[in-house]
Amino acid sequence: MNTDKLSVRLEMVAKYVPKDSRLADIGSDHAYLPSYLAKNGRISFGIAGEVAKGPFLSAEKNVMAEGLTEMISVRMGDGLEVIQPGDADCITIAGMGGSLIATILDNGNEKLTSVKRLVLQPNINAIAIRHWLVDNEWELIAEEIIEEDSKIYEILVAEKGDPLKPYRDIQVETGLLVGPFLLQRKEEAFKKKWALEKKNWKRIYEQLESAASSAETEEKKQEIMNKITLVEGVLDNEESEWS
Repeated sequence: MNTDKLSVRLEMVAKYVPKDSRLADIGSDHAYLPSYLAKNGRISFGIAGEVAKGPFLSAEKNVMAEGLTEMISVRMGDGLEVIQPGDADCITIAGMGGSLIATILDNGNEKLTSVKRLVLQPNINAIAIRHWLVDNEWELIAEEIIEEDSKIYEILVAEKGDPLKPYRDIQVETGLLVGPFLLQRKEEAFKKKWALEKKNWKRIYEQLESAASSAETEEKKQEIMNKITLVEGVLDNEESEWS
């Protein structure tokens, strides 16, 4: 992967960045995503934000090597600290846990006033992002699920709007867990992901069964069983293919 050729995961993120956006890529690592979009005339301006010195220096080096220093500003800071209101109208955050992405958005919420679109790619726990979007009046408008190098990734795209609109025709709890748009399509990567998750939950449940009983243990068991029940309802008869 480089500034000319992105991974399948980042290509999918790039697909949802509107043309001529002022982009802030948070946790930009090598600045591959903003550099790729700039080189292909897809953004008018980019910010590559990094909290760690090593990736920050790597991003700075790559942007300079590509001759993009006037188009892309490489900034060091934690989360949305690297932007000010009005700096960006599209924010991408990719390759982190869903809970961390939600925390980054929450901590920098006041920076989102001019932002029109969020493109978020959690490695795990996408439900935390869906909850954050609902709580903060962002409407999920699209979702993708892909498998790359034996790992399954979800991409969530949101704009300001009606946060409950995607969940109107489905059980909200199920939609928050598996994704309302992904639930409609039930692609192979989706079925594989949730069959694997169900298998893992069952393993954890069995471990809790053999542990000393406590209120906390019983609560955790109930939480896991609820998830298993939701996913079994989603997979229907298709689960046997992956079980």
